[in-house]
Amino acid sequence: MSGFYELTPAQQGERVAELARAALASWGIEPAELALLKYRENAVFRVAAGDGRRYAIRVHRAGYHSDAELESELTWMRALSEDGFDVPELVPTAEGKLFEVVAHPGVPEPRQVDLFAWIDGQPLGSVESGLEGDVESVAGTFHTIGVLAGRLHNQSARWRPPPGFTRHAWDTEGLVGERPLWGRFWELAALSPSERDLMIRARDRVRRDLSAHERSPRNYGLIHADFAPENLMVDGSRVRLIDFDDAGYGWHLFEIATTLYFHIGQPYFDTVERATLAGYRSERELTAADEALLPLFYTARGFTYLGWVHTRRETETARELTPMLIELSCRVAKRYLGKK
Repeated sequence: MSGFYELTPAQQGERVAELARAALASWGIEPAELALLKYRENAVFRVAAGDGRRYAIRVHRAGYHSDAELESELTWMRALSEDGFDVPELVPTAEGKLFEVVAHPGVPEPRQVDLFAWIDGQPLGSVESGLEGDVESVAGTFHTIGVLAGRLHNQSARWRPPPGFTRHAWDTEGLVGERPLWGRFWELAALSPSERDLMIRARDRVRRDLSAHERSPRNYGLIHADFAPENLMVDGSRVRLIDFDDAGYGWHLFEIATTLYFHIGQPYFDTVERATLAGYRSERELTAADEALLPLFYTARGFTYLGWVHTRRETETARELTPMLIELSCRVAKRYLGKK
């Protein structure tokens, strides 16, 4: 069984698919089709049930979240739905559970599994291939995304989580402490000596600036933390936010930086940055002083992605993305430090 992580992504996906298929018994679903959609942090499959209904089933990465943390994620999603947000509808098991923990002979660890009603639309884009569409339509979409982020932060500011609610924090320690949430990014083996030195100097500066930065309900709270292109489903003028796996406590600017990070350096970047900020300001205060701190949060966001590939270097995704992530992280760090 130890050889699971030496298998190719396709071979791992086949085994995880068998676990997902077995898990569907907890929902009383007999699938006619199970198709892999995404295999990164988690494995997500499209399910076409025998009765014609469609679902998305998510098999979680082993050990990423405790059961209490996952239950908290799903509790917030339910609260958002009740507050009018167009988020994926959680489907409880036949016994009313929010998720199931399932073991399967082909996968080395038991996995948390949850199920959602299918939603239509296409991802805004991807980390690898960027965006499609003309600048005007893309700007309109990012204005809508800014509105969505502002509304989300308004909801989290007024919502009172139930007892036992627990999620990680994208705070100073979680971003640039000795044990960042996604790993010690400055130890990434693929960094050159000069790149590593840049990351260490930028990390020291980020740590100082975040330690001195205001942290209050005005600018800090429960955030989605992964407004990445794959998690923004676009259907005409409608934009829906999916995948709350990384949700936790953090600065609102970290949310905005995540929204825009993978578009840095693109010809349309200034346009979509302005559109996003305008959309956000239509729902929630964002001062000029706040906006001036975006380079700090772009840099911190870049660190997290280097930590992600460092701690998941056995995956094909990490190997493919590492060069691009290093180049982008160095770009934003140099800008943040005032270097060309």
